[in-house]
Amino acid sequence: MGRVSSLASEFLEHLQRLNDEDRGAMARLRRSLSRSPGAYPPAYAYVEPFVGRGQREDAPQRIALYVTAGLFAMHPEHVEGVHYAEALAELMNEKNSQSIEKRFVALLESHPEDLHVHLRQATSLLASRDKGFDYKELCRDLVYWYDVRKLGRADKVKQKWARRFYSRLSSSGEEGSSESNQSAQGKEEA
Repeated sequence: MGRVSSLASEFLEHLQRLNDEDRGAMARLRRSLSRSPGAYPPAYAYVEPFVGRGQREDAPQRIALYVTAGLFAMHPEHVEGVHYAEALAELMNEKNSQSIEKRFVALLESHPEDLHVHLRQATSLLASRDKGFDYKELCRDLVYWYDVRKLGRADKVKQKWARRFYSRLSSSGEEGSSESNQSAQGKEEA
């Protein structure tokens, strides 16, 4: 397991403990989403121990941890193996709403400084339908997405998210058309 993956696993366990044991901490982490990542002092005690010594305030790992913590506090529904983009695609299929795709594309196009705002809005939609996703994978992806010093990393993450979103849409669409074909065949046979 890589360093980022190990950190994401440990951090998720920490967030789950906070969710079980400290409602005040979760409230402070939720409130942190209204500020730039890492700019809300009451949240420092819950995130900074995981940041690591020597990290700059704009370090990708630090920003990713703050965003992950705020989103988890807002919607603590971790589902192992369900990518964030796949959860949004499932929601789009359930709601039959093209506006979700527009929000998803806006999220992919967003500047790193605004990414947490788009994620907060999309997570609010997921929470409204109790759609969970894998916070460890989200945290790992965000570390790379926020790493603007290494050209191409963010683009690779965005492309991965697009593949996950659109492949889930197409697989759900195929399932739906397969079910309607079976239904139509059943009516013809009757």
